[in-house]
Amino acid sequence: MNASTVSFGLWYDFRNPDSGDRGFGDFYRATLDQIAWAESIGIDSVWLTEHHFMDDGYTPSPFLLASAIGDRTTTMHIGTNLVVSPLHNPIRLAEDSATLSLLTGGRFSLGVGQGYWEPEFNAFDRRLVNRPSLLEEGVEIVRRCWSGSAEPFDGKRLRKPALPVTPTPEVAPDILVGAMADPAIERAARIGDGFLSTQNAHHASYLDALERVGKSRAEGRIFAGQWTIIAEDPEREWARIGSHALYQINKYIEMGAFGDVPQFTEPGQLIDAGSFTLWDPETAVDELTAMLRATPQIQDVHFWAQLPGESVESGSARIELLATKVAPQVRARLAAEESVEVPA
Repeated sequence: MNASTVSFGLWYDFRNPDSGDRGFGDFYRATLDQIAWAESIGIDSVWLTEHHFMDDGYTPSPFLLASAIGDRTTTMHIGTNLVVSPLHNPIRLAEDSATLSLLTGGRFSLGVGQGYWEPEFNAFDRRLVNRPSLLEEGVEIVRRCWSGSAEPFDGKRLRKPALPVTPTPEVAPDILVGAMADPAIERAARIGDGFLSTQNAHHASYLDALERVGKSRAEGRIFAGQWTIIAEDPEREWARIGSHALYQINKYIEMGAFGDVPQFTEPGQLIDAGSFTLWDPETAVDELTAMLRATPQIQDVHFWAQLPGESVESGSARIELLATKVAPQVRARLAAEESVEVPA
């Protein structure tokens, strides 16, 4: 592993429950300030999510936010983890992504997934049962659009006319695909430039799937979303913010993200179930170094900047710890290991 290629980033869902106490305009502005500051102290990447019709304002328009972030930053990589691509017209998806790549000098990656929440599909006149083909055909159309080809596409669900899309990106964004079920993971291995993981649970499944679709494990690229709280006193931090994590996970359960499972009733159950992990800085350095050493295909690890309803300022304390203590030590350990490796 080349330690210098490992990125450390932030994950945002822009949820703002009880927004009467904090208007969305102020919330967006404060978060953009936070992201620009995070870049200045060494954070490498930022990742945006997407859902619709959520009463807490869960990010409905990640491309506009990505554009604003691109304008406020100069080196930070910007990606979506993830966009529910079956809800989108793939030509518009290609156009918006190409524009973002051009505006940011190639700092954008398009992360997509097939989605799971039926009310969204109904509202966008899509059928949930068609989501695998909508995802796969959409990725094919996006790639054709970025190539500048006028070749038409007539698929089972989607079509592209015999017209070129302009402008094309000077740097074609990576298409990263998120998945959790085995068939979806194999599809991600087959059609994606990389894999968006969550909670580190499916890395081995993805690498195995690469081989099944005729690719080598060495070709794998993993962008790993973390559900971990890193703090000097993580138990004390959890006592302070655990209710926000409980809200976050229970909302996903309510939407059916994890299948038919019961909601949690108190924050401690999240830790017992492995939904969240608590690390102090030393443990974080040990665990992240071990994970990156064991799975060198991981190119980025990113953490929730703050939990829904938590103040931006509260999240900034953990961001500073990640940027100034944890990430540098992980990189130093990996670099030291590389320096003593003996060539075969």
